[in-house]
Amino acid sequence: MGKITGFLEFTRELPGKRAVKDRLRDYNEFVEKYSGDKLNKQAARCMNCGIPFCHNGCPLGNVIPEFNDAVYKKDWKEAYSILSSTNNFPEFTGRICPAPCESACVLGINQPPVAIEEIEKHIIEIAFDKGFVTAYKPALRTGKKVAVVGSGPAGLAAAAQLNAAGHTVIVYERDDKPGGLLRYGIPDFKLEKWVIDRRIKLMEEEGIVFKCNAYAGVNVEVNDLLREYDAIVLAGGSTIPRDLNIPGRDLKGVHFAMQFLKQQNKRIAGLNPLVWDETESNICENEINAHNKNVVVIGGGDTGSDCVGTSNRQGAKTVTQFELMPQPPKERTSYMPWPQYPMLYKNTSSHEEGCEREFAIATKEFLGDGKGNLRALKIVNLEWTAGEDGRPARFAEIPGTEREIPCTLVLLAMGFMHPQHEGMIKQMDIELDERKNVKADDESYQSNIAKIFAAGDMRRGQSLVVWAISEGRECAARVDAFLSGSSLLECREENIVAKFSA
Repeated sequence: MGKITGFLEFTRELPGKRAVKDRLRDYNEFVEKYSGDKLNKQAARCMNCGIPFCHNGCPLGNVIPEFNDAVYKKDWKEAYSILSSTNNFPEFTGRICPAPCESACVLGINQPPVAIEEIEKHIIEIAFDKGFVTAYKPALRTGKKVAVVGSGPAGLAAAAQLNAAGHTVIVYERDDKPGGLLRYGIPDFKLEKWVIDRRIKLMEEEGIVFKCNAYAGVNVEVNDLLREYDAIVLAGGSTIPRDLNIPGRDLKGVHFAMQFLKQQNKRIAGLNPLVWDETESNICENEINAHNKNVVVIGGGDTGSDCVGTSNRQGAKTVTQFELMPQPPKERTSYMPWPQYPMLYKNTSSHEEGCEREFAIATKEFLGDGKGNLRALKIVNLEWTAGEDGRPARFAEIPGTEREIPCTLVLLAMGFMHPQHEGMIKQMDIELDERKNVKADDESYQSNIAKIFAAGDMRRGQSLVVWAISEGRECAARVDAFLSGSSLLECREENIVAKFSA
């Protein structure tokens, strides 16, 4: 424990941000760095609890008190060694993770929790600056070949772990560059793409091969994958967006959030925003821009928040965000006991930049101008009643609240339902679960076809980047055991050998 009285002496303090008026002029990251003294004090707040619940709160099982202790002592090499033992990509999670570890922090019971996410980001960036992050090349190769389909966080984590085990890994990505959701879903103001490129370069130095513009089931034959590889990891994500099929859905001006966000990321990269793989289910034929428009974002999650921030940077006239559910509480309730991750009201950095937020709103109709263009929404307020546990359970429209609001651009950010079935999944004859995700259980990560495994959103459904990395790591250990009889890869389960002994 770095400083026994640290949690008593110092309070939580986050790094500063560039002023809103400045950061709205570009798409660069805007969170500043701690000074050395402030970083030291924030790490000192960790109490090194007898039972560190933060371990359990983190899907990766990060060894948090130990790396906090190393940060307090300014032993950066040790801090990086501890952090990288459980997390392949701290530079991603340190920027875009909602930090469930902080929700489980014991100090958070009666004080602001330790700033774990920011400390994590500082560890990895200091490690890169000091040259601690280098390519790890296995001394021996097993002779086994693994195909990883999808280069989002789950696919990248699986690839990194399997390569470390000595297998030859080839990653197939349908887009023009690796990264998946990280590259074409997360806005640059939250994750600049040089961060991804830096990691991809390192992985290539380690021997991992990336094949881009390679769409399994379209321009990459499924039979070739089955014939050429000893194992296949499906990590293509949950890509089919939830739609809002109400009258007027076909009007010009109604788009899925990911169409909007991907186009902007392509613009920043200097690419044509309309050049998408023609097989993508949510392709958009026209450029989407919020400039001088009344924008409504339907959906209150992180993707909706990203649409708010992007709309403001594009110069929207107004930005409004609707959420079907009632406004979340600002503090834990009886159905959100510590150390569970609480669904609380949060004001994101995008909301700080300008946004009207309305909760318990249902959109009933998209209204047109008679020429096929969107001009307004018909909405109604909802009244929610709680179930036995206190959670909102049922809703009804409030009479007399139906009204129209002007709107010329709607962005649907209501989440994703399941992976794309057409193409690879159907051609491989992969079984699906009741939610239409790839059926692969929590123990084996194995599909109905022995050599095919699944990880990330494609298996568990839409979730967090940190869960995707965890899934990729766990899946890799199972694949390694399947190919080699046992695995030494770090894994949450102690014994996975028996699962593949048959």
